[in-house]
Amino acid sequence: MGRGVKAAVIGGVCAVMLGGAGYGAYNVVSALDGSGPAGAGGKSGPPDADEVKETAEDFFTAWEKGDATAAAQLTDNAAVARTLLAGYRDDAHITDVSITPGQTRPDGVSVPFTVKAKVSYDGASKPLSYDSSLTVVRGATTGRALVDWDPAVVHPQLKAGDTLVTGEAASPAVRAVDRDGKTLSVKAYPSLGTVLDQLRAKYGDKAGGTPGVELAIRHTVDGAPDTSLLTVSEGRPGALRTTLSASVQAAAEKAVRRYDKSSVVAVKPSTGEVLAVANNPASGFDAAFQGKVAPGSTMKVITAAMLIDNGVTTMNGPAPCDDEAVWQSQTFHNLTNMKPDPGATLADSFARSCNTAFIKLIDEKPLSDASLTEEAQERFGLGRNNWKTGIVSADGSVPAVAGPDRAANAIGQGQVQMNPLNMASVTATAITGTFRQPYLVSPKLDDRELATAKGLPPGTAAQLKQMMRRTATQGTAAPAMSGLTGDIGAKAGSAEVDGQAVSDSWFTGFRNDVAAAAMTLEGGHGSDAAGPIVVDVLRAGG
Repeated sequence: MGRGVKAAVIGGVCAVMLGGAGYGAYNVVSALDGSGPAGAGGKSGPPDADEVKETAEDFFTAWEKGDATAAAQLTDNAAVARTLLAGYRDDAHITDVSITPGQTRPDGVSVPFTVKAKVSYDGASKPLSYDSSLTVVRGATTGRALVDWDPAVVHPQLKAGDTLVTGEAASPAVRAVDRDGKTLSVKAYPSLGTVLDQLRAKYGDKAGGTPGVELAIRHTVDGAPDTSLLTVSEGRPGALRTTLSASVQAAAEKAVRRYDKSSVVAVKPSTGEVLAVANNPASGFDAAFQGKVAPGSTMKVITAAMLIDNGVTTMNGPAPCDDEAVWQSQTFHNLTNMKPDPGATLADSFARSCNTAFIKLIDEKPLSDASLTEEAQERFGLGRNNWKTGIVSADGSVPAVAGPDRAANAIGQGQVQMNPLNMASVTATAITGTFRQPYLVSPKLDDRELATAKGLPPGTAAQLKQMMRRTATQGTAAPAMSGLTGDIGAKAGSAEVDGQAVSDSWFTGFRNDVAAAAMTLEGGHGSDAAGPIVVDVLRAGG
């Protein structure tokens, strides 16, 4: 049966339904959307090839005609599908829709397709083209072959709760530029997609531009700014200067592509300016700024500062590295094959990343359950939820806890949560002694107040910097940092996560006036994955 003939049959059924009444009318509706009484269809198992082809063709025909009701009734969630499909025509102003199906995929039920259409608004129009796919399933109660409803069927970037709209843009476009005035585009720097969307939403009306007309995705669930899909008529973009460095950003983009689930941030310690932010995958969740995961032994930068600031030990003071340490009935170990060193100093144990050395020292007076939290908040500016970077960011969490998690927190496990932005800032504070809240856009643009903290005593900062220098040349960070010139320092780490066979890789380091931190989920030891990412960024920025 052809696409047009089948659509006519569906339309006739709808007419009968509207003319009927009572239970009989309900049966027709429910039969069409798969919600009818059990046994109505009689078939079971996956749809066969003919059913898949016919269902997809019928759905495409109804969609092309703008018949949201008919198209929705060919899905397994008619009520939700109808709303989005009607909005496709009425709110997004998409017309002249032509859909070309591709070859059914090897699973036998997934059909890729290409949509070509036109978006028209207020006398202006632009062509629209994109690819998507659908899956045909068996209705659970009717036995009918139906499109498995997902908003991504209508457009691959749509998620639950999203809508498509065309109209005057919510904010003027911005032409974001780096610190030297070079234009920053998503095409050149894919990781900046979510960053530039947020900057536009927040600063578009402050950058001097005028809004145009756009087709956009409106995110009504998470409150995120609109995602622009197509510019129907141009506005006048305003120029927005950021702190980013195009050269460092390019290096960061390339570096994270080495490993899946990787993120990196670079900052300028002398100012707090963010020089680069990159994620792989480039689109979606901004793990570099918003991630909340255990940072492993990179946390020992803060723990070492706590020990020094509270007079427990010094860089050259004792920090014995034993095979194991027991804290309130929980036994902690070091990395496999690490030889014990009962005469180790703090600098020795920091460079080797000896877990037991740090755990054995955290019950020394005057330390308490809150000491690490206080160090993180008061010295490093973490965990107060008050960073104002210019976009959404998380500023870390180091909760005060008793029991085994107090020991685990000291080595970057337990309940500690960080992201690369946080750890890049930690390194910047450690080597300068001054906490400067990281930011992407000058606070002068919107008079926002940046977070403050008292930073570190000069003696503590000097010792931390020296320990990081040693770790970069003789310790666990040396394999990654090898060949990097200038004033360098680093701390490598790995974080064990329940359910993962491979630990998360973490690394933070500095070179001259650039500090960077990276994480690679399930990347192994710090120098295995995150380390090379940081080194590439430091090489570009130093």
